[in-house]
Amino acid sequence: MKNKISDPSRRKFLKQTSVAGIGTALTLGISPSLIAKQLDHSAMPAILGGSSAWNASKWIKWPIWNPETDEKRVLEVLRSGIWSRASVVNEFEALWAKTNDAKRCLTVSNGTNALIVALNQLDIKAGDEVLVPPYTFISTVQAVLMNGAMPVFVDIDPETYQIDPAKMEAKITPRTKAILPVHILGMPADMPRIMAIAKKHNLVVIEDACQAPLTEVNKQKVGTIGNAGCFSFQNSKNIPIGEGGAIISNDISFMDRCFSFQNLGLPFGTAVGTFNAGSVRIGTKVRFTEYQAAIGLAQIQRLDAQTTVREENAKYLKSKIENIPGIVPYKLYECATRVSFHLFSFRFKQESFKGLTRAEFLQALRAEGVPCSSGYTPLNTQEFIKEAFESKNFKRMYHKDMLDYKKYMENNQCPENDKLCTEAVWFTQNILLGSREDMDSIALAINKIYTNAESIKKSFDKK
Repeated sequence: MKNKISDPSRRKFLKQTSVAGIGTALTLGISPSLIAKQLDHSAMPAILGGSSAWNASKWIKWPIWNPETDEKRVLEVLRSGIWSRASVVNEFEALWAKTNDAKRCLTVSNGTNALIVALNQLDIKAGDEVLVPPYTFISTVQAVLMNGAMPVFVDIDPETYQIDPAKMEAKITPRTKAILPVHILGMPADMPRIMAIAKKHNLVVIEDACQAPLTEVNKQKVGTIGNAGCFSFQNSKNIPIGEGGAIISNDISFMDRCFSFQNLGLPFGTAVGTFNAGSVRIGTKVRFTEYQAAIGLAQIQRLDAQTTVREENAKYLKSKIENIPGIVPYKLYECATRVSFHLFSFRFKQESFKGLTRAEFLQALRAEGVPCSSGYTPLNTQEFIKEAFESKNFKRMYHKDMLDYKKYMENNQCPENDKLCTEAVWFTQNILLGSREDMDSIALAINKIYTNAESIKKSFDKK
């Protein structure tokens, strides 16, 4: 419930803070028309009873679907009765490979299985170690464990949130076989340095590009820099299909093996429904469907234009908030030539906001009509790793000294990531598809909270 301020108190409050608040908003370059709209309540945060900086219902809803243009192909597939993998999946794979400047693409049931299949067919198995970042979705590490390999956490670069190449070589052992960089939030990892380390130590590189379709490093699309790239088409992603994933690579032999593995181990090219070909390897069944591909063919048509809008709005929003004390936006590596911005993030410094906690800041920001979240919690300390170590498979695959969880935890500390997980604030990618006025409204909301942080903190302390 909002803390309402009485009318006399409100008038006094406005008199004391409106000049400072509006003055700061002007220095941020926020549109005068938007400031004028908010003038009546601009000095009073919504959480204290003022009007919100923006109407939350105006944000672009996700996923986007246009019945008039998008449904024809989907309905054709549904009415055909051919729903298992066939020509429409082949068409989507060819288009996704072309979109990413890759020789081949293989679709699978989701991004998690894209990682599992790619790791498996690059021969990452029991006894192997894979360098992974701690700031990522759980699938990155689960995929390593599902192949019987050991994840080794490398701390992040605190400015970019990406796995830090400067910390990699200290984690490499004779058992290290792969690096699994994640282009987290749609921003690219430092691939030139990572590839140099991989070459020096003869390691394979699997790029987790699940959040980064069309992101580029030195004008080369992520996913094509390492041995393989993996993507997700889950509903929140920049190309939403509900569920789905893909692997891309320029290694044709590797892609043939991946196709076989995700199709019950049957030889590459074996048609769905063929039972007498004979499997040539252990495999699984994580195939894409025709109606998923039909949805994807519609979604991919707008991906390039949406990516441009997201990137332009992210740059603009960053320029509007980076001078607010206590707000520290992301940084990009110089090699980043295009960024897909699955998420927009900044670090919130409590000390600049009169002791206002991040949770309180998020609550105040939501009251202003700005959807936001705190992002990831530390991955390297979660229970699933211990559970894997205690499983029969891991006990049979590894010497007990390697499964000493306490020792493992000591060797996998990531203090920079721990700190980031207490400071990060996220906006989802659909927010970045809005207008410049939308971006101004976010900056205005943050400024209102900063200007009145002391009053907001007192209201929370009284509860």
